[in-house]
Amino acid sequence: MASSAGQRLAVDDTGRLGTVVAQRTAAGNRVTFIGGPARGHSSRAFLCATDSTAALLGTLVLTPVQRHPLLVAGFVVLVLALYRNAGLYRRFDERYMLDDLPTVAGRLAVAWCALMALAATLPPLERVSPHAVLTGFAAQGVLTFLGRSLVYWRRRVTLVRRPCTTLLVGPEQTAARVAAALQRSPRSGVNLVGVVSGDGAAEQRADDQTPPLPVLTTVGDMRRAVIQNGVRRAIVLGSAGAPEHLPWLRSLSELRCEIWELDPEPSPYVAQHREPRRQLAGFPVRPLVAPPFPRHPGKRALDLAISSVLLVLAGPVLLTCAVWLRLSEGPGVVFRQERIGKDGRPFTLLKFRTHRPADPLESATRWSVANEHRMPWFCRFLRRTSMDELLQLWNVFRGDMSLVGPRPERPYFVVQFSETHPGYSERHRMPTGITGLAQINGLRGDTSIEDRCRFDNAYIDNWSLWRDISILLRTASEFFRPTGS
Repeated sequence: MASSAGQRLAVDDTGRLGTVVAQRTAAGNRVTFIGGPARGHSSRAFLCATDSTAALLGTLVLTPVQRHPLLVAGFVVLVLALYRNAGLYRRFDERYMLDDLPTVAGRLAVAWCALMALAATLPPLERVSPHAVLTGFAAQGVLTFLGRSLVYWRRRVTLVRRPCTTLLVGPEQTAARVAAALQRSPRSGVNLVGVVSGDGAAEQRADDQTPPLPVLTTVGDMRRAVIQNGVRRAIVLGSAGAPEHLPWLRSLSELRCEIWELDPEPSPYVAQHREPRRQLAGFPVRPLVAPPFPRHPGKRALDLAISSVLLVLAGPVLLTCAVWLRLSEGPGVVFRQERIGKDGRPFTLLKFRTHRPADPLESATRWSVANEHRMPWFCRFLRRTSMDELLQLWNVFRGDMSLVGPRPERPYFVVQFSETHPGYSERHRMPTGITGLAQINGLRGDTSIEDRCRFDNAYIDNWSLWRDISILLRTASEFFRPTGS
């Protein structure tokens, strides 16, 4: 089976299908990844285009002198920024322009007042009269109302024609009631294909007219249902932080499903939320999963600059190490091994060879050889000082890795750790790195995977360019250490 991205999908004997699935090949263990971010909608792009067009047409009321290109461009950017700050580009499935009319009118008034004030302070421009401001405000408001109404209508029609394939997660009796309500509301844009519940045997539905939904009671069944039905969303009934939901949520996150939390028993006595809660067939819902970590241009620029300089400066050292290893250990100076990088993409990691495994299976599945006393003294020296890792600068230069990020692991262990350590798969939101927050906190070599996972995710959640620089500086100060990574 092939995915839309050209990646291979596989199911093992236990039905485990997720972010990572192991396949035995002649060359050893190979890992393939499935899924991806939920399919986006073009509504936001249409809204931006509509708002920009309305802003440009609204400025036609100005005189040719007042319509300076920079002033018009700044006005359009200001309008879009005000709309975005007001939440007018957030994705709401069932939306009407009348609901947004007060917000749009207020932001337009602010934008036109700012335009009038700016034109009055710039000597080359003529002062904009209040009559022109009112005319432009009215014209832009009408165009925005008509354009956004059309986009919202198109979105509602699309939801009915192509509803989002969805699973419900929660007690079966509650799920049956919520499913009946969602099926009575086709405009909610939900196509239910099953219920994920650990309650055991199926219970009789209270509403006999409601089509029964398959009840999935194991993680393997759920994963197969997601793949076979193209499920893009999972709705958790009740609190998503409940312990019984965590195994399901981990697997659904690995399969790149959107996860929403739905309150089946809404109460007026609830805490204030930072933003208005969305409604789905009258039930309050909110998305739970943040988008994947984006590739920041500053991070890539830092990687290119430092890796290129270090490759040039470390060239003599690399050449010396390669010659010594060739003379003392024979052919095969460079060790190549498949590792898992950002978004589960495999790549070939480069290192100096300090140990010769018995066969490819040992290379892929043996955890650590850092304490091997049989190593020649020069190989032990390379591992203690991490000089065997210097070739990974080429991986960084190529874009396979970053200087700072979670350490990449072999496919065999990615499968194992993803099943046993919560949050391990979330490490692949960011490019893997030579060093990271876990490493500068002493988590190198044969240390706790749970602790590494926690530090790696904390680094991703609080990432900044300066944090990368500080980790690199701390790594440089601790370059000589007793164990390898």
